Amino acid sequence: MQVFRCPVCDRPVYFHNTRCACGQEVAFDPETQSMGIARDTCANRDRIGCNWVAEAVLCRSCAMTRTVPDLGAPENLGHWRTTEYAKRWMLANLGRWGWFGAIDKGDRPVFKLLSEQTSTGEINVTMGHANGTITINVTESDEAVRVERRAELGELYRTMLGHMRHEMAHFLHLRLSKDDRFVAEFRALFGDERTDYGEALKRHYDNPRTADDSYISDYATMHPHEDWAETVAHLLHLVDVLDSATAVALSLPGVKTQGYDAYAQTDTEDVLNRAVQISIAVNHVNRAVDLPDLYPFVLTPGVRKKLALAHRSLRAPA
Repeated sequence: MQVFRCPVCDRPVYFHNTRCACGQEVAFDPETQSMGIARDTCANRDRIGCNWVAEAVLCRSCAMTRTVPDLGAPENLGHWRTTEYAKRWMLANLGRWGWFGAIDKGDRPVFKLLSEQTSTGEINVTMGHANGTITINVTESDEAVRVERRAELGELYRTMLGHMRHEMAHFLHLRLSKDDRFVAEFRALFGDERTDYGEALKRHYDNPRTADDSYISDYATMHPHEDWAETVAHLLHLVDVLDSATAVALSLPGVKTQGYDAYAQTDTEDVLNRAVQISIAVNHVNRAVDLPDLYPFVLTPGVRKKLALAHRSLRAPA
């Protein structure tokens, strides 16, 4: 993510800020990818801290949310706020490649943000994507809940931003699949997505596979759709890591970031290699304070081929 500048005093302003240190109210414009003086802001600004400009009453991101968690359960306001922040971050990243902007005339996703906690008791919530609708379990915005489930499921990586990127990847596949060339390339690398998903899901949980050279995670082995979603999520992680390192002028020997635009780069291997080197360095720093690795994965040759297709396909909307 970029570091922005206050339009009045030129101090650094960060993606979550609604106000600069100088006191100026600011708002993010996803069309220009910039922070400006706060005018015509999203109607959700005061309630959940949305700092985007409005396209009508709501901003581009909040307008995609059709269902919010039951606010009769008091904890859900905070869960909604945190979840929408992750969604805005994910959408801002994709906006660097032109997705959902003014020139993108394609369909936009619909979000259902549900909580396991309601005013009438607990319910089950399953995250997923179906025909353009993305369901997110906002209960996982609670750090303690997410850490517990990460341990239960044996996952190295489980974050709200990761959930957003994974489920959005399913929607992006729906958009991209309107192009027969993409479908042919996809099936050659990922397999035939028309295979029975229910059977694949049952097989995965009855007899889970371990990721090999061709898969970024164990979950990716389940079905071509999940392989794609996991691959895209990791691509978005890595491009954003590199972009964020550039934004704060972080560099290493042989990895100069000054003037580098991770979203403009067309060479996938260059992006991956730079991001991996940055990640390894930050992993080492994290260990100094006993924190988990920033990116605890190895990019095998088979995975890199899939990342290259995802990168090539996502650099401009279908």
